[in-house]
Amino acid sequence: MNLETVLLAVGPGDADRSDELAKTVAEVAHPTETTVVLAHVFTSSEYEDILTELEFDRTAEEIEPDEVARRHSTIIDLKQALEEYDIDYEIKGAIGEHGPAIVDLATSSDADRVVVGGRRRSPTGKAVFGSTAQEVLLSAPSPVTFVRSDDYDD
Repeated sequence: MNLETVLLAVGPGDADRSDELAKTVAEVAHPTETTVVLAHVFTSSEYEDILTELEFDRTAEEIEPDEVARRHSTIIDLKQALEEYDIDYEIKGAIGEHGPAIVDLATSSDADRVVVGGRRRSPTGKAVFGSTAQEVLLSAPSPVTFVRSDDYDD
């Protein structure tokens, strides 16, 4: 399988694992000169909060999710890491429920691989793997790489 596009999808819990995510994507993308789509998915309430936090002018015309993603600290960190690895990338933003929005981005970008992050689960948490990760793993149109953090989450 020839990799042309890898989708690296991040959300609010991924700031602490951006180094691991960048390294994982670099291991896949760098040898094959693959383009990485850096995507940040926001729920509607997260989007409203980040517009305020990043001081977007709300009186301006419609604010595009791609522009909001470009200014988000997690994407900025990942962008810098990919530049250090000399990997081509583009930045996308999306608004919606995390799992379905990631699957939609994977489909629309024709991703050959999807990379998402998550936390290690306690025995109780394993029973409910995590709605975002589960949705992506079961519904993505391509193979999914799950980058696990060593932090526990119930």
